[in-house]
Amino acid sequence: MNLEEQIMKIILYSGNAKSTAFEAIYAAKEQNITLARECMEKANQELVNAHHVQTSLIQSEVRGEKTEVSLLLIHAQDHLMNAITFKDLANEFVDLYETLKK
Repeated sequence: MNLEEQIMKIILYSGNAKSTAFEAIYAAKEQNITLARECMEKANQELVNAHHVQTSLIQSEVRGEKTEVSLLLIHAQDHLMNAITFKDLANEFVDLYETLKK
């Protein structure tokens, strides 16, 4: 897999994670906590997938294979960091809605 494909995978997985975390919030708001938790698990898996690609890039660089830092790579990293932050916040919202439901 070439560098551009790896970068696009990070963007794809990160976008999927963020979208699924949004779905979790909407489900929790509708008091469907079970669905919300399932969505959060899917979001976590998408982030795991993104991290695998990111780790592969990091390992390549550690082996001395320099990665060209491009705007697209920075964009992918930005997507990943935002998805992680959003997933963490979404989890808090799901917890909050679950507490309010009780």
